[in-house]
Amino acid sequence: MCDIKIELMNNNHIEGVMVVENISFTVPWSMDAFFQEVNQNEFAIYFVAIVEGKVVGYAGVWVICDEGHITNIAVHPDFRRKGIGSLLMEKLITYAKAHDVAVMTLDVRAGNDAAKNMYAKFGFKKGGLRKEYYSDNLEDAEIMVNDVIQKRGSTDV
Repeated sequence: MCDIKIELMNNNHIEGVMVVENISFTVPWSMDAFFQEVNQNEFAIYFVAIVEGKVVGYAGVWVICDEGHITNIAVHPDFRRKGIGSLLMEKLITYAKAHDVAVMTLDVRAGNDAAKNMYAKFGFKKGGLRKEYYSDNLEDAEIMVNDVIQKRGSTDV
């Protein structure tokens, strides 16, 4: 396994994040959206996974009061199934716990069983459904919820 570093995302990472974003999603976020998240959204925190100086994954969460909403998590296809998504999820949860988050939510395509299985591994359960949520094919989004954040592991960031 290669050496994976998880770092706080900054402007220097955004070009690499865009590579992962564009290859991972049919309706990708724009570069400007990531600049806004990193530089202007006081509720947002993003982390990147770096291998040999290259961004291979990223994840973000909005923390508002005691709630955290995971906005995105993606890993470059060449680096999937190597535990990088789990490392990013662990970092988001650790950050959330350190900031007194009581509940975390996320949206996931109803048909994305691989992602849903990973989220379930971290205590997320189906909490609702957003009908025809995704604009590219009108696929439903499952809302997944983890309301036991403060009961899991340590709070080291």
